[in-house]
Amino acid sequence: MADLYEADILLWSEQQRDLLRRVAAGEPVNETPDWPNIIEEIESVGAEQLHAVESLLLQALLHMLKARAWPQCRDVPHWLAEVRGFRDDAADRFAPSMRQRIDLARIYRRALRRMPDTNDGQPPLPVPQDCPVTLDELLAD
Repeated sequence: MADLYEADILLWSEQQRDLLRRVAAGEPVNETPDWPNIIEEIESVGAEQLHAVESLLLQALLHMLKARAWPQCRDVPHWLAEVRGFRDDAADRFAPSMRQRIDLARIYRRALRRMPDTNDGQPPLPVPQDCPVTLDELLAD
């Protein structure tokens, strides 16, 4: 079963799903679920959701920074629309247990590092070196 996990994770997941449903229904089965890989996959689900929220927050902060650094740029309306979209998507995927795991200061530092040096040949206006918004503000409607 572990070989199938490595070779075809979709087929493996479907077989494990069916097997677990049979076990949950009390049906006698001769197979043993692939517990080590099932456990690994369950762990990865939460980690991936957390990573997705952090990535969306990073994108929101980066676009906020661009709009602040180049307020006269023709792209500002687009950047602000992107900020709203990334914030909405992050809020949709956010789970309360993520709050203690999200390091907003670290995410903001990453956004600062991703800022372009120029935009249309113009250097950026100064931006805050510390995150100017809270997690609750980013996730609010």
